[in-house]
Amino acid sequence: MTSSPGTARIPVVAAACPIMAATKALATGEGIEARGAIFTRSEVVDFILDLAGYTADQPLHEKRLLEPSFGGGDFLLPIIQRLLSAWRAARPKGSALDDLSAAIRAVELHHNTFLSTHAAVVTLLKREGLAANTATALAGRWLSQGDFLLMLLEGKFDFVVGNPPYVRQELIPAPLLAEYRSRFQTMYDRADIYIPFIERSLSVLSEGGNLSFICADRWMKNRYGGPLRALIAEQFHLKIYVDMVDTPAFHTDVIAYPAITVISRGLPGTTRIAHRPTIDRVTLTTLAGLLRASALPKETGPVRELAQVTNGAEPWLLESADQMALIRRIEGDFPLLEDAGCKVGIGVATGADKEFIGNFEALDVEPDRKLPLVTTKDILTGEVQWRGQGVINPFAESGGLVNLDEYPRLRRYLVARRAVIAGRHCAQKAPTNWYRTIDRITPALAARPKLLIPDIKGEAHIVFESGELYPHHNLYYVTSDEWDLRALQAVLLSAVTRLFVATYSTKMRGGFLRFQAQYLRRIRIPRWADVPELLRRELSESAVKRDLSACNQAVFKLYGLSHEERSALGDNGE
Repeated sequence: MTSSPGTARIPVVAAACPIMAATKALATGEGIEARGAIFTRSEVVDFILDLAGYTADQPLHEKRLLEPSFGGGDFLLPIIQRLLSAWRAARPKGSALDDLSAAIRAVELHHNTFLSTHAAVVTLLKREGLAANTATALAGRWLSQGDFLLMLLEGKFDFVVGNPPYVRQELIPAPLLAEYRSRFQTMYDRADIYIPFIERSLSVLSEGGNLSFICADRWMKNRYGGPLRALIAEQFHLKIYVDMVDTPAFHTDVIAYPAITVISRGLPGTTRIAHRPTIDRVTLTTLAGLLRASALPKETGPVRELAQVTNGAEPWLLESADQMALIRRIEGDFPLLEDAGCKVGIGVATGADKEFIGNFEALDVEPDRKLPLVTTKDILTGEVQWRGQGVINPFAESGGLVNLDEYPRLRRYLVARRAVIAGRHCAQKAPTNWYRTIDRITPALAARPKLLIPDIKGEAHIVFESGELYPHHNLYYVTSDEWDLRALQAVLLSAVTRLFVATYSTKMRGGFLRFQAQYLRRIRIPRWADVPELLRRELSESAVKRDLSACNQAVFKLYGLSHEERSALGDNGE
């Protein structure tokens, strides 16, 4: 079997027909979203190359660079220009073909994108004065069309740079996903495709080599990033982290925040950190110089250093040193939220809200087959203002689904909507249970007082619900058999809780935090029995009044915060 020019051979182990068919489908698909293609601004590309040390004052023609997903050439074309400048400055005696053939290895899966960028590379090389046959030959040696995660790669690389594709697992054909899982230890839980891209890129780094990527920062803190964080902590050095919060790093908006990381193969050490740089060439060039300087200037500037950012599979804590010291102190002094008698959960997901949810009074089923439902729209003001929605409950108190023969109104209601309800994935997996909601409904939860927390918010939005409504899946809830919920509400509204969530959660566009269960469970609180009576009342009253300043002052007392620790939270002592 022969390969077309620029097309990498797939190893025999991966050449089974379903895998090849899946790869071909991704290579020929036209949806940018499905391919995970997000294009990086040129100022940011130059910044990333500077951070990696891929600069024209270095003998780049003697180095090897890998670009694992070159797309339209946002990185590749500037890389070639830097390479040519460095090569010419070295006053080469050999030919461009001999000197430069091994300098770049660049991969792209999407066939049409590969062809257009290949043509752009040839055009650039000819414009730079190379003969047409040399330009074509170099492009053929540098560029490969295929799946980076499956193709053979020879040797090690001094630089790996780029913007790996951002593709959710459900968009990857099942045979290909299974193959990725068998090859990459970091393909864990709900990991997006950029996770194995980072793992494979790290695996081919030379000693002292630098990987410099811009991609979503979710993996640095969430569950699925744990194995990759552990790998980096064990074998690599996180040298640089640049938080790109609310910066126009790409040509299109993205929901999740991107971050730039420089990871080197070598012993662990301190991490240089910068936040939210202005996207212009002068600012980014200056910042790159600071981030790569042998020593930081003594005066306060945009760059700071933190030690021990990587710690096994633990989330990376990248906030200020004084805030991290406070987090670590609280973690050492107090138990986790759920160890202190509280429970975090999420409301019901139905898989077909339009069928299972409607006006409570108008839902034509038996009275014990529906529950009043609370959604994010009901708590926008900070208090519950129920809009009258309800949810169908198909579950029996004893467990399992109710017998529809015993509930004729419920049967009639569900059968009228069967086409949609039975078409859900969960129903197709278990056809006899076609009318179940994705999550089991436990009516006793509606009757319990609880704190309701929307997933995405700029600030903590913690709402007390007295025990009448069942939470929808866009709400997390906290219940407790020990803590007074109003006092707990004050804790969760406080700056201390916001620090915990900001530290451990991923941020979204616009500065919004994810108040998800996995992050809420990271919060530490004292045991209720250890809270003095006077402070109990102070906490509860401040929450009832929704006086955030009073909540903070009471919570600072609860944790015994020093003046310095309060300052780390922005408290000026007033």
